[in-house]
Amino acid sequence: MAQAAGFVAPGLTTGHAPFVEEALSRGELYIEQVYSLYTEENQESWRRLFERIRPRWERYANGHFLRGIELLGLPGGRIPRLAEVNRTLQPLTGFQAKAVSGYVPSYLFFDCLRRREFPTTITIRPGDKLDYLPEPDIFHDIAGHVPMHTDRAFADTLVRFGDCAHTAVETIAQIRDEREKCRRLTSIMRALSRFFWFTVEFGLMRGPRGVCAYGSGLLSSYGEIEHAIESDQVQRYPIQLEWLINQGAEIDHYQPLLFIVDSFDHLFDLVGELERWMREGKLDNVAPGLPEISQRDLRSFLEAETGRH
Repeated sequence: MAQAAGFVAPGLTTGHAPFVEEALSRGELYIEQVYSLYTEENQESWRRLFERIRPRWERYANGHFLRGIELLGLPGGRIPRLAEVNRTLQPLTGFQAKAVSGYVPSYLFFDCLRRREFPTTITIRPGDKLDYLPEPDIFHDIAGHVPMHTDRAFADTLVRFGDCAHTAVETIAQIRDEREKCRRLTSIMRALSRFFWFTVEFGLMRGPRGVCAYGSGLLSSYGEIEHAIESDQVQRYPIQLEWLINQGAEIDHYQPLLFIVDSFDHLFDLVGELERWMREGKLDNVAPGLPEISQRDLRSFLEAETGRH
C-alpha cells in the first residue's frame, strides 16, 4: 500500500495529485488517504458540493440514503477521513471504503464488493468543474455511494453482485476455444456493466413520496438528481432485466432512460436472476454497443480464470 514517503507536493485534485501520480507510476493500486495533502482549495470544493446538494438530497433521495448520511455523520465542512467513515460503517454492514489510486479493473472491483470493500478515490474535482467530471472523485464515492452501504439489504445486494464476477469466471472456464471465450466474456461483462450502470449508478426506486433516487451517479450530481425525477425528457420504466442488459449506457450526458425498482429486496432478487441467466447462457449474446469493454477489463477476468489474481 502506497504511503507518503519524504516530501510530496500537496494537493489531491483530480487530474493533478502528485501523491496519486507517484503511486500509479509504481503500479500501486491500493493506497492510503494522506489527509495532510488536501489543500484549502480541495476542502472548499467539498464544502461547496455538499452545501448546494443537501437540499436536493432531502427532496429527491431515498430514505435509506438520508439515514446513511446521518449515521455516518458525514461532515459538510471538510473532506471526510476514510478511517472515521469506516469506524461507523463496518459495524453496520461489514463494508469499508478502501482507498485506490485510480481505475480498478472490472474483476478486481467486483471482487472487492464481494469482500465488502468499496474502492474509493481520494482525489476531489477542481473548483471550476463542480458540475461534471467523467471520472469518479471522493465526493462521488463517499457522498454518493457510501451512505447506501449503511443499509443491510443494499450492502448484501452489492456482495451478491460481486459473486456474479466469480460466476462469470466459472462460466468461461468451460470454454476451450480462446476466441469464443473472449467473445462470450465480452458479452457477459457488457451485461454486468449495464446492470450496474442502470441500478447502482443511476437507479430509481419507489418510496413513500413517489419515485426517488438511489443511484450514486444521481446522488452525487446536483443537476442530474433533479433532472432524473422532474424532467419530462427522462423516460422512467419499471425495471425489466431483458431490457436493461441490452440497453446501451452512455456516460457523457444526462441519462434519458432510467429504471425503477420496488425495493432493495427486489434489486437483490434481480441480481440473483442475472446470475441464473448467466449460467443459462442468456448473457452470451447481448446487444452490441456501449459500454465498450477495454482490454484491461477483459484481461482482469481472464487472469482470474487462470488463477493469476
